This record gives sequence, structure tokens and C-alpha cells, in this order.
Amino acid sequence: QVQLVESGGGLVQPGGSLRLSCAASESIFNFQSMGWYRQAPGKERDLVAVIAKGGYTNYGDSVKGRFTISTDNAKNTVYLQMNSLKPEDTAVYYCNAVRLAWGTPTEYWGQGTQVTVSS
Repeated sequence: QVQLVESGGGLVQPGGSLRLSCAASESIFNFQSMGWYRQAPGKERDLVAVIAKGGYTNYGDSVKGRFTISTDNAKNTVYLQMNSLKPEDTAVYYCNAVRLAWGTPTEYWGQGTQVTVSS
């Protein structure tokens, strides 16, 4: 069973930065894509950023230019660097991995890490 363990969340002031980490229990080369989603209270879970095999990246409109997704293949880890944080970035952030086998995608999720942006 794939395990994704997030870390790096916390409380930060507006304009500050945080880096989230997601450590996978197996090589991230096994996944078609890895990404970050977030869910604020009373809202749906939304895409923050995704990185596909080959390096293609995609970001949610609200975080473009502020957040950067990256990977460290040797550590089986995906990162989310978050800069210029705003109160509206407050949410639980979830790591996601998608494995593609015989044309069928299987998704895996981490347990989530809380990010709170407040003065």
C-alpha cells in the first residue's frame, strides 16, 4: 500500500513562506503524476499544483507565480514552495499521487497538513 506523508504545515503571517514536503513510500517514478490539493472549511478540494512524469507542471489560477512544485527523486519526495502567502491560502493541504496501470488510474492521498495564514 502506498503511503504519502506530508509535513511542513503551520502558522505563517501574510506575505510569508512555507515549504511542504510529501514523502512517498516508494519511488515517485512509479507514478504518472504527483501533486498538491487543498481544502478549506466548507469548500471543495481544489488543485494547487501537479507535476507529471517528464516534468510538466500545472498550477491552480490562484497560486500561479507564488507557488512552485518540485521533486527530489532520490528522496522520493515532492515539495510545494509557497511564497507570498495570503489568508485565503489557509486550508488543509493534501499530497496526491496517481499510478497508471493498464490504462486505469489509481489515486493515493496523504493525511493532510494544515496551513494557516494569519496575522
